[in-house]
Amino acid sequence: MSASRRVVSQVRLSVNGRAHELTVGGPKAEVDVTDTLAHTLRETLGLTGTKVSCDHGACGCCTVLVDGDAMLSCMMLTVECDGRSIVTVEGLADQETGALDPLQQSFIDHTAFQCGYCTPGILMSAKALLISNPQPSLDDVREALSGNFCRCITHYHVLEAVNAVIEDAAGAAAPGLAGGDAPTQAAPGQASPRGAGAVPMANAQEPWPSS
Repeated sequence: MSASRRVVSQVRLSVNGRAHELTVGGPKAEVDVTDTLAHTLRETLGLTGTKVSCDHGACGCCTVLVDGDAMLSCMMLTVECDGRSIVTVEGLADQETGALDPLQQSFIDHTAFQCGYCTPGILMSAKALLISNPQPSLDDVREALSGNFCRCITHYHVLEAVNAVIEDAAGAAAPGLAGGDAPTQAAPGQASPRGAGAVPMANAQEPWPSS
């Protein structure tokens, strides 16, 4: 059998920093060739923070990080993830201390959720954005979250929560704030003085574009 037609018998992947080697196919299979990554995370590995709602890649609830990028786990087969690094919402907190990721804490502080079902996917989309661009603009944030649907309409609070993390990171890096200077507030319609890319909250009063 040629290499291109070789049947994958094992899938090796890292999930939240932990290595997993899963058997594919056969009587003792842990993963079927048709299993989605979402199914494997939830049913095989017990990581139920990843939610499944539409199961068609339209709502964003199942978003996880795959090699640092936001991906819809209901649209990926587990066998496609061989050799890749996966981070779920359970992996955002510090694995040693249990301290929440700044995004998680900000969502709590700003009550950026209601039922909470969509929250893990929104967190992972926002995390992917901040990994690639620590100082995104309002349009960047809205675009990054455009694939996440919230039936409870928490959009305004989510934008506030993400903005707070952006501003905190900018403030920590700004030399003028190192000596304890109080940060000034942005004038309406202007970007925050703590960072040119921070989301201006005067403008963050509309839901992000629908997916």
